[in-house]
Amino acid sequence: MAKRLQVIVQTPEYLEIQHAARLRRMTVAAWVRNALVEARRSEPSRETAYKLEVIRSAARMELPTANIDRMLEEIELGYASGVQQ
Repeated sequence: MAKRLQVIVQTPEYLEIQHAARLRRMTVAAWVRNALVEARRSEPSRETAYKLEVIRSAARMELPTANIDRMLEEIELGYASGVQQ
C-alpha cells in the first residue's frame, strides 16, 4: 500500500529540486523518491556494535587458506574451461 508524504520546502530549494528533476527528465515526485531511496541506501543497515561482533567472530574462525597466486591461477583455469556453477 502506498503512503503519501508531504514535505514543506522553501521556494529556492523547490526550484533547485525542480531543475534537477528536469535535467533528468523526471517529475519532481520521482526525483524525490529516488533521492529518498539513495539516502536510505547510504544509512548503515545495522548498528556498528553488531557489525564489529560479526567481524570479530569471523576473525576467531580457523578457516582453510591458500596461496593467493595459486588461488588466482585456479580461478583463471575455471574461467578458461568455461565451467559455470
